[in-house]
Amino acid sequence: MRNIQIALTKGRLEKHVIPLFERIGIDCKELKDKGRKLVFRSKNSNISFILVKAVDVVTYVEHGIADMGVVGKDILLEYENDVYEMVDLEVGCCKICVASTLSYRPNGYNKKRIATKYPNITSAYFRKKGEDVEIIKIEGSVEIAPLLGLADAIIDIVETGQTLKENGLLLFEEVCDISARLIVNKASLKMKKDGIFNVINRIESAVAEKK
Repeated sequence: MRNIQIALTKGRLEKHVIPLFERIGIDCKELKDKGRKLVFRSKNSNISFILVKAVDVVTYVEHGIADMGVVGKDILLEYENDVYEMVDLEVGCCKICVASTLSYRPNGYNKKRIATKYPNITSAYFRKKGEDVEIIKIEGSVEIAPLLGLADAIIDIVETGQTLKENGLLLFEEVCDISARLIVNKASLKMKKDGIFNVINRIESAVAEKK
């Protein structure tokens, strides 16, 4: 049986996804005790894993280095991609939201400045609302942008809202729901159809059992 390589996101999603793979019988011991390694082979299956940054999961899958991948919906919405989105894993759930200080007026007529890591999602959201905004791209902690006067508001991922609260920000609008998605390389789906659908079907069953 052909090897199937799966790209996983380092960090928060990784911790949600490993138990899901273990539930469908894939040995992930090496992945859990990884040290500094980035490539892992399951000892009881033809599955191997690579650990990369979230934004790179789609790149590895799109170029066929990985046959499958797990990535947040935010990445799929923000970056152009040519992959198949197969399963909502229903883990790593959070929201993309508009947040700011108490003085923010979401329905005001002045042109707003919005700080965000997600310029494409932000542009699409405000375009749908019929609003013209200035988007300021920030890679680090966007929460301070309204506090220091760089932006009127931010668009960012919100999980519990605690970070917003600690920085004196309020949630004003919900843009969309986000969760982890299983994606597949288009060529791999043809070349390794049986093996890939075997994983997909077991994952779908494991997700359904949790409901």
